[in-house]
Parts: sequence; C-alpha cells; structure tokens
Amino acid sequence: MSTPILTVNDLNIEFHDHLIPETVVYDFNLTLYAGETVGIVGESGSGKSMCALAIAGLLRRKDMKKSGEIIYNGHNLLSCSREILRKYQGNDLSIVFQEPMTALNPVKKIGQQIEESLKLHTSLTKNECYEKTIKMLSDVELNNPERIYRQYAHELSGGMRQRVMIAMAMICEPKILIADEITTALDVIIESQIIDLLKRLNNERKTAILFISHDLNLVKKLCERVIVMQGGYVMESGATEEVFRNPQADYTKSLINAGARFY
Repeated sequence: MSTPILTVNDLNIEFHDHLIPETVVYDFNLTLYAGETVGIVGESGSGKSMCALAIAGLLRRKDMKKSGEIIYNGHNLLSCSREILRKYQGNDLSIVFQEPMTALNPVKKIGQQIEESLKLHTSLTKNECYEKTIKMLSDVELNNPERIYRQYAHELSGGMRQRVMIAMAMICEPKILIADEITTALDVIIESQIIDLLKRLNNERKTAILFISHDLNLVKKLCERVIVMQGGYVMESGATEEVFRNPQADYTKSLINAGARFY
C-alpha cells in the first residue's frame, strides 16, 4: 500500500477550562490514504468531532492540552507554527460543518465567500476566480450557478447551503476533505443526495474524505473503513463491510442492532 497522506499517532485531547481537567479523546490513531473514504462514527460526546477539529487545526491552543502527532506533509499539525498551519488550512485540508447557516457570512454574497480561499492560496485573476467558482457551483449540482453566485445564504435552502459549503471546501482541490455531521439537519432525500455528491467528488477528484457521523448507515454507504468511538476511546475499527458483517465490540453490536442511527 502507498504511503498515507495523513497519520495520527496517539492523539489525546484534554480540556483545562474547568476546575477538573477533562479528557475527551484517548490514544486516537488514524492512517488516511489518498482517495480513501474513512468514517468516524459515535454518539454525541464520543470524541469524533474533537478528532476532526484537531486534524483540521481548529482546536484552540489555550485551555487545552493536546499530545500525540498529526503528521501531514512532514509536519506535526499539533505543534507546527501558525504560518505552516494556515498554508494547509482551506488549501490541502478542508472541512465542512454541520450547520452552514452559522458558517456562511450572512452579509457576503455566496460567490465572494467561495472565492476567498482562491484569493488566499492562488494567484488567479479576478476573472479566473469567477470562472472557477461558477464551475465549482455547477460541480456540486447547483442549478443556475451564476444566480447563486450573486445570492446570500438566507436566500438558499438548507440543502443548497450545504452544497455551497462543499463547494467552498473543494474550490482549492484539497487532498483531504473533512465532513463533520454535514447531513444532520437535512431530510432523508437531501441527505442521500449529499452522500451521492461526496461519492462522486471522491471518485472524480480522488480527494480523501474523513466522514464524521452519528449514522452507521451513511458510513456504510460512503466509507471504505470505519472507526467506532465511545467516550473518547476507539472501540473498533476496520473495513466497513467487515465491521458490519462481523462486529467485535459489544458497543458496535449494540449500534447495529439499534438500527445504526442514534444521537
């Protein structure tokens, strides 16, 4: 197998913003290969989103103790300088969050927000940025991308806003896309469309996807491998098909028996 593009070794995350420190992730490990899709699944408070935020470099550096390694392109993202981290954020590593209405700027047009990463990470001209943004809006299956380019977030439906967030994350053609609970607020039809969209982008662009979810069924649809977390610990990991067919951990068995959807 080729060399992984991202390696997480013994990641531990401990909060120090209360009287008693609280550990929320224990000894988390991950190897992610180019073009691979990996799911991290678990109930609320399992630590899955903390792992995603750490990989994306979005955990605050105060009131928190982090140990271990997150190795990308030879750098440990836990301890590297902010300059190096900013070089990769939004360019090589992108993240899409659960609620786009809070992530999108309500007073900026959609096109302006998507173009921000291009202006930060590329030397494209204004017209080239526009053309690339229109193409990306079309690639995420939004009709009439020229109109959406000129609209504001409140003028779009929830499913359309989530597609815009995916367009923003993919505009610089990242090597890794982190999708953190991105279907939670969507109805089942739009949810299925978003999963199909991620599968297509993964197949066409060979972007590795780290898919964070509370829904084992969605992970089964999208991901080649799955990591099951509970209370900050990894309870089980392996090929998705094998984990579903022959789960080893009692916790995984209970999730599958419960219908694989929980909150």
